[in-house]
Formats: sequence, structure tokens, C-alpha cells
Amino acid sequence: QEWGDQYDIIDKHTQSGLELVEKYVKFVKERTEIEQNYAKQLRNLTKKYNPKRGCKEEQECRFSNHQSFLDILNEMNDYAGQRELIAENMMMNICIELTKYLQELKMERKTHLSEAKKAQQSLESTYKQLDSSKKRFEREWREADKAAQYAEKTDQDINATKADVEKAKQQANMRTHIAEECKNDYAAQLQKYNKEQSQFYFSDMPLIFNKLQDMDERRVRKLAQGYVLFSDTERHVMPIIGKCLEGVTKAGTNVNERNDSIALIEQYKSGFERPGDLDFEDYSQGINRASSDSSLGTLGTPKGPLELLGKNRSKPFWLFSKKSKPTVTEDFGHLPPEQRRKRLQQKLDDIGKELQKEVDQSAALEKMKDVYEKNPQMGDPASLSPQINQTAQNVERLRGEFNKYEVMDSPLLATHMCVSPSSPDGTHSEEGTPDPSQAIYAEFDDDFEEEEEELVAPIGQCTAMYNFPGASEGTITMQEGEVLSVVEEDKGDGWTRVRRANGNEGYIPTSYVSISLSK
Repeated sequence: QEWGDQYDIIDKHTQSGLELVEKYVKFVKERTEIEQNYAKQLRNLTKKYNPKRGCKEEQECRFSNHQSFLDILNEMNDYAGQRELIAENMMMNICIELTKYLQELKMERKTHLSEAKKAQQSLESTYKQLDSSKKRFEREWREADKAAQYAEKTDQDINATKADVEKAKQQANMRTHIAEECKNDYAAQLQKYNKEQSQFYFSDMPLIFNKLQDMDERRVRKLAQGYVLFSDTERHVMPIIGKCLEGVTKAGTNVNERNDSIALIEQYKSGFERPGDLDFEDYSQGINRASSDSSLGTLGTPKGPLELLGKNRSKPFWLFSKKSKPTVTEDFGHLPPEQRRKRLQQKLDDIGKELQKEVDQSAALEKMKDVYEKNPQMGDPASLSPQINQTAQNVERLRGEFNKYEVMDSPLLATHMCVSPSSPDGTHSEEGTPDPSQAIYAEFDDDFEEEEEELVAPIGQCTAMYNFPGASEGTITMQEGEVLSVVEEDKGDGWTRVRRANGNEGYIPTSYVSISLSK
């Protein structure tokens, strides 16, 4: 009974240990689901606040405070990736590993308990045999004793015949012999049982219990490792999470309010001269139009006092008044001078890139046609004629557009003939008289030339993976392994603008280099 109690205790204890492992696996699974949901929500959040391509917010990224916010979104996206990594590692290293180990423990426990049950059943079977032989011995001994007493009684009976006495003695001897056999069998069964019982209690069960103890200790050790992995998994990604948080801090320190103001000014400066002081207009003289014609000749067609007053009254407030949206024109004439110059220059750059692309394609088609002519088996040269003609038309069209915008970009002083303030009849200024408007345009040209000559700061570096001859106009030669500064990113046409250390600039194929942009 005592052993049975211990067996039940061990059975319940090992079962409780396996249930704890299952409970911990379930706990970690729910933790991974929380991490995955958290990462998913973070990614959705960063996606929600990331500007769409081409929208107004993306254009404002030239300002440091806007760019820093984008950097924070990128860092949070990376942070979400680390949370996903935590969930993945916990699932792989804890949940899956412990679940697999748990199945092995269940099979091992079942085997050990089965061995214990089998040993117990064997001992119980031997005991039943012992008990049966013992009862038989007891029963047969009573019968032998009765037979002996009957034989003695018969022998003393004077009325009993000799045959009856002999028969009673034979019966007593037979019963005594059977009782002796039962006694010997009982002794043998007792010896057998005692031996098996000793084997059971001193060998079999201790061995099984030791195996169960070893199994349970291995379970505890494995579970403890799972506990440690729970923290180590997150601690392993802490350095990367720390870098993400450092990136957020760096984004905050990179904000430069002064540079943002300068960038805004540079983007929207108009190039207009500041207005001068308004002249006093004596409306009391406007009544006598005949006498005022000579003094107001420079004003052109005379206007009434109220009309002049209304016109001048609105001038001081034009910066702050709401204006109707101007009509967009092809030459960007609706923009102020400075912005118009920038837009025209951008248009020239875009057309130049497209033109260079078409020229390169034309050269490639001509080379392919030459190859076909020399090797007819490779293709029909005539099949390239439509593409060559179409490319030639595109080149001519783009050259015409480039020349047109190039003319627009040049300050056309001849079309802006300035009138001398001292000439009431509207004639041109004398050669010796300096023209203020000419000085304005000259200053504008000087600024434009200085801005064109100023080198653009590199935005990164690139390493050549292949040689490039740079035979076309606007391109630059490049040797494999050469490191160049990136001046302008690929705009989608497959070309990147680079600069050598000596200042030489040109375009190279984007696919020929490995680019690393500065943050």
C-alpha cells in the first residue's frame, strides 16, 4: 500500500510537470502573437504617415524637420522588424523546440509507467499463486489431520474390522502425503514470491523510479533553458533596437531651423526688386487737365483721381492679398523671375537626359544594323528601319524643344527695351545714360552664371562594377573598381550623374555601379 501511494505521487508529479511545459509553451505563443500584432500595427502606422510618391509632403522633405520625421518613421519600421524577429525566434527556439521535446517526454514517461505497471502485475500474479498454494496446503493439512484422527479412532473401535482399519490408515497416509506435497509447493511459491518481491522493491522499482526522476530533472532543466531564452531572445536584438532609438534621437538633433528657413527662401524667392517709395500725386492739379498735360506726360493716358488712388492704394498690400491662380504657360512666364529660371533649367535638364537617352538608343540601333549587315544570319537590317526612323524623329523633336527652352532661359534684353524716365515721348535712353533695368538684368545674369558654376555637393559614393567607355556626349569614362562621387540620383532613365576627384562630371549607367547614398 505504501509503495502504491508513492507510485501515485510520482505519476501525478510527472504529469503535472508535463502540463507545466504545455502551459509555458502556450504562454510564449500568446506572447509571440502580441509581438506580431504590435509589429503589424507599427508597420501600418508608419505606412499611414509615410508620404506618397509625388505628393506635397514628399516635396517638403528638403526641410530638415520634415526629413527627420521620415527618418523617425523609417526607424520605427526597422523597430517593428525587430519585434517580428523576437516573435519568430521565440516561436522557433522555445515553442517548437519545447513542443517537440514534450512529445518525447510523454512517450518516455508512458514507457516507464508501463514497465512499473508490468512489474507490479507480475508480483501480484506471483502473490496470488502463493496465496492459492497456501490455502490448498491449509485445506489439505486439515483433511490429513481428520484422516489421521479417523484412522486412530477406527483402530480403537472393537467393532471395526481389520479391513476398515487398514482402509482408514491408507486414507490417512494418502492425505498426509498430499498435505506434504502442498506444503512443499507452498514453500516453493513462498520462496519464489519473496525473491520476486525483493527484486521488485530493491531493483525493478528503484530503477524505474530513477528513470522517472532523471526524466523529470531533464524536463526541469529544459524548461529552465526555455525561461532563459525568453529573456535572451529579446536581449539579443536590444543592440539593434538601441540603434533604432539612437536613429530617432539623431533625427531630432539633425533638425536645423536656420537651414529650413534658407531652403524655403531659396525655393520661393521671386527675384523681384523691392518696390520704391510712392511719389506724391497732387490731385488738386488734376482738375485743370490742360495745364497738367506737360507735368503728367510720363504717365501716359491720363486717369481720373479716384482710379489712380484705387490703383496705388492696392500696391502696398500685394504681398498679403489673396490672388487668383495664374494661368500656367509653357515658358513658365506666370512665375517670378527666380522661380521661372529654376523651372526652365529643370526642364532643360529633363529634356537633355531624354535626348541623351534617345541618342544612345540611336547609336545602339545603328551598331545593331551594322552587325546585321555584316552577319545576315543574326537578323534582317531592314527590320530595324522603323525603330531607327522613330528614334531619329524623337531626337529631332527633343532637340527642337531643348533649343526652344534654351532660348527661353536666356535673358532676352533686346525684347525688354527700357524707356528713359526723362523722355516724355517714350523714346529710348541715350547711349551715355545708364539704364537701371539693364543693371537689374545684368545682375540677374551674374547670379545665374555664378549659380551654374557652383559645384553641387555630392549625395553619396558609387563603385564601378564594370568598365564604361563613356563615348557618348555627356557621359564619362569609368574603370572597374573606381570610386566616384554621386552628384545626382537616377531619375528613372537608367543614368546617374557622377563626379571625379578632379572635378570632371558626367553620366554613367546606373546598373554598372554599386551606389551608397549618404543619409
